[in-house]
Amino acid sequence: MRIALHAVGETGTRAGLILLAERSLTALGIYGGGSLASDRRALRITELAGFDLLVTDDPDPAPLAAIAVEDGLSCVTSGEVPAAVAERFATQGRTLLTGTGLRGLAATLAAHEAAGMEGPVRTSVAWTIPGKSLRRGLAVGFPDPVGARWGRSVPGGVEVPVGGSWAAASVTVTGRFAGKTVERLVGVADQRDHLEGVALAAGAIAVASGAFAPGGHTPADAPTAYLGAALGVGLGVAVHTE
Repeated sequence: MRIALHAVGETGTRAGLILLAERSLTALGIYGGGSLASDRRALRITELAGFDLLVTDDPDPAPLAAIAVEDGLSCVTSGEVPAAVAERFATQGRTLLTGTGLRGLAATLAAHEAAGMEGPVRTSVAWTIPGKSLRRGLAVGFPDPVGARWGRSVPGGVEVPVGGSWAAASVTVTGRFAGKTVERLVGVADQRDHLEGVALAAGAIAVASGAFAPGGHTPADAPTAYLGAALGVGLGVAVHTE
């Protein structure tokens, strides 16, 4: 696969380093600023033509996504893209994967766990964001070293401000499995830049493998493929079943 990388922060740089370890990668084009360790497959580029996929951690990826689809590339972003741009990917037979951050990772963990259960399933989803820790709110448990925290309800789940360099995502899924009611707690925790880099790189690998059809998607649309890619590049998952 030939991937173009537009890195505006450490998340993008980490994702690029992770992708350089993939045997299927034949070229990594560095589009825009940023740099990576010396590698014969990494080259600086000024245009996207000739590449299969654009990967970016730009918080406003819509302009880049529009360029990518115009040049015939699929695109993976950690940010969100307007529906009008996503529709262009479907029309052109290309894939747009958005939301490959901690929130998307948490939603994907929930979708994966829920798919293995029977009947009605209850889920709660939480993820960390950089910020000052709350002193009250909704109680959330993450794997160590993040641990128990207070969060606040937002559309899609619970966001938990955490200072320092650590980050995490966790889900609680309750349903029936093998005839019994079970509660599964699943979580991940690591250095923020590394965890977000893994989430972005996993999206690139999953899209390159054909896990997502043309059009706009989030990681939870193909949870097994996305999490399989994330585990393959070093994601560690903690699981507890009651």
